[in-house]
Amino acid sequence: MSKTGDFFSTPAFKLILLTGMVLQNSATVLVGRYTRSSVPVDDLYVVNHLILVTEIGKLVLSCMFEYVSTNGGLVQSIKANCIERPWDALKIMIPALLYLVQNSLLYTALSNLTAPVFQVTYQGKLVTTAIVSVIMLNRKYSFQQWICLVVLSVGVAVVVLGESGGSSSSSAESVGDQAPQSLVLGLTAVTIACLSSALAGVYFEKVVKTSSSGEKQKPVSVWMRNFQLAFFTIWTAMLQGWWTNMGKSEVDTKPYFHGFTSWVWILVGLQAGGGLLVAAVIKYADNVLKGLATGVSVCFATAVSTVLFGTPLSSQFSVGASMILVSVYFFSNPVTKKEKVLSSQNMPSHPDSPSGTPERLLPK
Repeated sequence: MSKTGDFFSTPAFKLILLTGMVLQNSATVLVGRYTRSSVPVDDLYVVNHLILVTEIGKLVLSCMFEYVSTNGGLVQSIKANCIERPWDALKIMIPALLYLVQNSLLYTALSNLTAPVFQVTYQGKLVTTAIVSVIMLNRKYSFQQWICLVVLSVGVAVVVLGESGGSSSSSAESVGDQAPQSLVLGLTAVTIACLSSALAGVYFEKVVKTSSSGEKQKPVSVWMRNFQLAFFTIWTAMLQGWWTNMGKSEVDTKPYFHGFTSWVWILVGLQAGGGLLVAAVIKYADNVLKGLATGVSVCFATAVSTVLFGTPLSSQFSVGASMILVSVYFFSNPVTKKEKVLSSQNMPSHPDSPSGTPERLLPK
């Protein structure tokens, strides 16, 4: 293995990627918040349009990275990995469709749940991702790590609820849906959305980390996989936009690039670059570590927003941030069985125990 390959597999490189993801996620949250709060409602951009333009940006950036990594062989790479091997490329359609399902279900959940209920239940996606990783990737987590994932999810929910002031108003108001709410429908939608998110992420991780079948075939690069994912997601984003606009009059339908200010284009760049960063994190780390980085970024973005936007920090933030940071630390530093045995062996013996059995192991 080359020195470069050795470095990519080191904890230092994973830390660099995860730190970059924390900064990118935080910047995306802050810029996104500013773009939604700095203009009148009529001048807001359409979210579906933003998603479509972002995916096009990911496609372009993936082409650029693939061009550099293949020393100018972009066209040959697309031909070899997409045209000559269409069934291999079509595997990436699965996460693209799952993301489409996830986005549609989140809209349904937002329309039927109050903001606190939605924020709390949607944090279950991290635990769901870990469960799917165990099933699909045979990954193993200790009991301590499972507890940390649950605590982290609760901590993120506490921070988000504290930031929103714990408002119990309906999330449907924010999406303009005045239909009657159904708690069962909302909880079902958010549960399936968590599962869809986990399946899409873990499946993509499995494809990215698995070499191509056949000894004579060269493994597909992470940039080409991201190119394929962006290509299919563009079509699903267009389908979702068409579905959303069904039944709307031409007056209610906003044209493309409506409300695209310079800050919105910065947001597009952050999200497009973040897509490639996520792919690299999945390739060289995993989806659960990506979830940990996302949790830390929630704390970081909330703290920075107090400086930029004057948002006061609530007591809930202190509690939630502490839960997140502590859980991240103990998840990253699990106590192994060997360490437990060594710890028990190093404990002082009970004075009445000639065999040297540790006091805490003696029967009472």
